[in-house]
Amino acid sequence: MIVNNAGTNSALSVQTLIDMRNQLVDLQRQLGTGKKATSYAGLGLDRGLTVGLRAHLSAMAGYSQTISEVGVRLDLAGTALSQLDSIGRDAKSTVMKSQFALGSGNQTLDQRTAYLQFDQMLSVLNTSTGGRHLFAGRNVDQPAVATADHIMNGEGTRAGLKQIIAERRLADLGTSGLGRLAVSAPSTTSVQLDEDASPFGFKLSGAVSGLTGSTVSGPAGSPASLSVDLGPTNPAPGETVRFTFAMPDGTSQDLTLTATNSATPAANEFTIGVISDVTAANLQTALTQALGRLAATSLTAASAVAAAGNFFNTDASNPPQRVDGPPFDSATGLVDGTAANTVSWYTGESGADGARTTAIARVDQSLTLSYGVRANEEGLRMAVQSIAVFAATTFSATDPNAEASYISLKQRVTAQLEGLPGKQKITDIEGDIAAVHNALQTAESRHLQTKGTLAQLLQDVEGAPTEEVAAKILALQTNLQATLQTTAMLLRTNLLEYI
Repeated sequence: MIVNNAGTNSALSVQTLIDMRNQLVDLQRQLGTGKKATSYAGLGLDRGLTVGLRAHLSAMAGYSQTISEVGVRLDLAGTALSQLDSIGRDAKSTVMKSQFALGSGNQTLDQRTAYLQFDQMLSVLNTSTGGRHLFAGRNVDQPAVATADHIMNGEGTRAGLKQIIAERRLADLGTSGLGRLAVSAPSTTSVQLDEDASPFGFKLSGAVSGLTGSTVSGPAGSPASLSVDLGPTNPAPGETVRFTFAMPDGTSQDLTLTATNSATPAANEFTIGVISDVTAANLQTALTQALGRLAATSLTAASAVAAAGNFFNTDASNPPQRVDGPPFDSATGLVDGTAANTVSWYTGESGADGARTTAIARVDQSLTLSYGVRANEEGLRMAVQSIAVFAATTFSATDPNAEASYISLKQRVTAQLEGLPGKQKITDIEGDIAAVHNALQTAESRHLQTKGTLAQLLQDVEGAPTEEVAAKILALQTNLQATLQTTAMLLRTNLLEYI
């Protein structure tokens, strides 16, 4: 029985050797790979933690990829917006300093310079990266804006800005050239202005008379009328009457007429007659002439700006507006332009929602960033529109009112390029994009820190420390050597040696 027990012990020793050999192989694998196990099962109770950590790291890798891609887009968008703002400022300087000296094409050199700036601005608005147009809203696969030539000159049967301006000018001036106003004398001592029922031309805002003994009535009615009655008393020299008109572009314009004793009154003056009846007749003549000049200058400039607004201020629910004609000089309203008869300057996506929401990126489990841009946003549109109207308008060298009209256009374009209080500017869009970029960088920095922490924790769970594994191998080798020696002794044991 004792010998049998020795044999049993020998078998157990051999199995122990096999187990120790397997442990040695596994420890050698751990030493080579740095990992405790080749499968999650080998991690025991830590396998659930490991799966969770790896899932979190994988999600963060996806966020990092998104951050990288969006970061490139934001860098390009920020650069493009900076360029657009610079072009706008250069254009404003060009317009402000411009002198009226017509060259080729019935335009000034500064107008031709403005066309190049307009073309450059459109090129920047068509900026793309990776096939994605940054200023087209959700329609990232197509350019945001049409070409400068198509916008200005039209394409085939589709009208461009120049044609829209020409049609609107005819409508605002009217058949008489007085801005749709009629001048009449309801009595021998009074002068009256009457609007027409259209949305075009001058609109009466009011009048203030400093003429002795005169009275002002209106504006009242629909269409509105306004009258100035001198009464039986003549005004004194130097006394004035001021009429105020609402212009097509939303601005206001004053027209002041001054009483004079001169038989050859200057512009915007009227001669005091022997009696007030004669004076009223002279006032009517002076008012008619002054309205004609004002229509040929300020009204023409305001009409061009209004036409540009009709053409550029468009979106999905607001198509471009055109004068309902021909005939245009007696038209009574505006109609929607269609894709068949009017060029659309903005070819990207339009929607009722905000432009930023057209591009959204999730950069963290609980953080999404909106960074879309549309070229027809107010700040961008007004810059494009203002430069375009200055570049599109032409003047005649034989027109005595051309220079005054040019100056009036300059003033309006400059005001638009400066931006109105409370209205969006390009710098506002730049600020939005910069804020998103800062949030993106903050998220990226946070992810780097978190990934470092999670990776260390994962290493602690999965990793096999080299020093610890080496110590285990050394201890196991010692045990294995002792076991081999003991086993060898047991295998050599026989009955004679045992006795």
